[in-house]
Amino acid sequence: MTTGRGARAALWLLAGVVLAFIYVPLVVVTVNSFNADKTFAWPPTGWTLHWWSAAAESPGPREALGMSVRAGLGATAIAVVLGTLLALALTRYRFFGRQAISLLVILPIALPGIVTGIALQSVISSVLTPVFGISAGLFTIIVGHATFCVVVVFNNVVARLRRMGGSLELASADLGAGPWTTFRLVTFPLLRSALVAGALLAFGLSFDEIVVTTFTAGPGTPTLPIWIYNNLFRPNQAPVVNVVAVVLVVASILPVWVAQRVGGSAAVDSRL
Repeated sequence: MTTGRGARAALWLLAGVVLAFIYVPLVVVTVNSFNADKTFAWPPTGWTLHWWSAAAESPGPREALGMSVRAGLGATAIAVVLGTLLALALTRYRFFGRQAISLLVILPIALPGIVTGIALQSVISSVLTPVFGISAGLFTIIVGHATFCVVVVFNNVVARLRRMGGSLELASADLGAGPWTTFRLVTFPLLRSALVAGALLAFGLSFDEIVVTTFTAGPGTPTLPIWIYNNLFRPNQAPVVNVVAVVLVVASILPVWVAQRVGGSAAVDSRL
């Protein structure tokens, strides 16, 4: 099937408009982070690194960045463990209710974030705080992020397990290896790149999450996206917010890019 020159030109034009709509605002934010004019006059009348040094010296962004990193690492660790175990159980074993469990695992990422956030806040206020004395904070943020980060790791591992098949694991069992030895020497090495890709995607997803975090973060525990949202309309903080937004964009892009490279090379290796 071939397309005419006019159709190709129209597709390229449409693609260019969509990409411009997505990325031009990011370019504007990046440029404004170096804009010497505090009111962001356009085009910029001068350039400065003052806002970057102000952001580096401000305790608010640093503390929020540390909170985001800790929450992302915690959620990613939970997601890798639970996502891998669930994928192995649902792919390698047949039992009653397997499809229902698979649906329940995937469902959190399909639900609107505000629904998940409200549900988690209800659990925190009605169960965790009065019964266990656990108030909203870092722990609840990690648990809230893990609910949807598990899906990313689960999908990656399931896809790899289906592509692998079970012949190598059966051969290992036939040679006398136990389940743990087979997992350590056969299954895990073949899953390693999928786990890395899933972990990086989960961390990136957790790092820039704002909706669920709004309902699970307590006072004094803002993540970086929450800090940006709270200071976005404060004139004195607006230039610093641009700098922090640029850092957040870069921090979100890198895990996705690395995960794509790892996943792509793993796919090539599996075909070979």
